[in-house]
Amino acid sequence: MKFQVKPLLKTVSLLAIVGLALAGCGKAADKQPAANPATDNKNTAAVTPASGNLLEQIKKNGKIKVGLMGTYAPYNFLNDKKEVDGYDADIAKTVAQKLGVQAEFITGEFSGLIEGLQKEKYDVLISQVTITEDRKKTMDFSIPYIKNSVNVVVKGDNNTIKAIEDFKGKKIGVGLGTNDEKYLRETAMPKVGNFEIATYNDVITSLTDLNVGRIDATINNMFALKPLIEKNKLNLKAVGAPIKEDFAGVATRKNNPELVEAINKALNEMKTDGTLKQIHQKWFGVDPSF
Repeated sequence: MKFQVKPLLKTVSLLAIVGLALAGCGKAADKQPAANPATDNKNTAAVTPASGNLLEQIKKNGKIKVGLMGTYAPYNFLNDKKEVDGYDADIAKTVAQKLGVQAEFITGEFSGLIEGLQKEKYDVLISQVTITEDRKKTMDFSIPYIKNSVNVVVKGDNNTIKAIEDFKGKKIGVGLGTNDEKYLRETAMPKVGNFEIATYNDVITSLTDLNVGRIDATINNMFALKPLIEKNKLNLKAVGAPIKEDFAGVATRKNNPELVEAINKALNEMKTDGTLKQIHQKWFGVDPSF
């Protein structure tokens, strides 16, 4: 901007203008909010501070960010339209509907889901996260929304492995970061003796390796394995009785009691109105067993 002033008043006028400008800048600066690293980054604009009410923020945003694998059919996977589908997806959509919001799915490898939850990449995890006392130390869970039975799985022509007691000296595949991996390391191995553990980021690769003999066995629940085995025409079979039963719940960050309470209310309504049974029948062909 160009100012026109008389020669005799030039110096005084300029000083006055500068003074006013500085004063104005000072007032503007005083009104600026303090920097907030949780919101200043446009990629994390919707992130809620740990002390905030996450449920209120979710409702304000109109969506709940759901973390899941997207590679674990029939629980959660990408369908022919490249949309997240499956049992977990249907549970998430129904819970979101009862909260009055939309479910936004964000996929990732299971080994990184829990870390992503802590870093606020997700609001919740609905990806067959088994409820354990150890995990309860770092996250909160809803009531269970499914019970899974875990079996030993081997090649169709394998008659030497019939239970975990036969794992000694063998190579056993398991999902990386899963409760099944923890079970193999902390329960099975001390019980039966040393064996090699091969970890995988997706189920189909472990089954393929088992089918061609790169590993001797794996453990997983048959709800997950049966459709993959049939679809890919793998020569695999489950042996023995289930080695354990697990319950999965909706996982959230610690200290969000309002959100946990709202999710529990939604799940209880789904049990009462038959929605949970319908979803279970849709994907597994049987009623829930809990």
